[in-house]
Amino acid sequence: MTKRIGLGQAPELYQAMATLQAEVNKAGANAGLDPKLLELVKTRASQINGCAYCLDMHSRDALELGESPRRLFVLDGWRETDLFTEQEQAALALTEAMTRLSATQTVPDDVYEEAARVFTEEQYRAVAWEVIAINSWNRMTITSHTPLPKRDA
Repeated sequence: MTKRIGLGQAPELYQAMATLQAEVNKAGANAGLDPKLLELVKTRASQINGCAYCLDMHSRDALELGESPRRLFVLDGWRETDLFTEQEQAALALTEAMTRLSATQTVPDDVYEEAARVFTEEQYRAVAWEVIAINSWNRMTITSHTPLPKRDA
């Protein structure tokens, strides 16, 4: 893989992204969202975008929060299982719609309406901002060819 200029090596811009992520995390916590739900959102968007760096990070983060490996293994096929709650399903559908905007040009009304039904306005905003943030991180790390961190397993 060609070594590329690291976009994360612009300290002021990287700090702005980190600050945005901190605010998104705070919004999720303030809205009472389960941190595991937000890790599923990050992982699903990273699957769609093909971001190995973020998949590595967020699947590990989800496991550390107590997420089950089985649910992570089948996340790409979440519609085919009964392993995910109503809120998780709505968050995953919204994640997919927002992540694929370049292809669809919209978040379908049924996806929006289901998310608006199962989340409070504050929770909906927090989930949507999480999708926005992770898509930005995915684009930064993919464009930069950010390597995976060295780990034992």
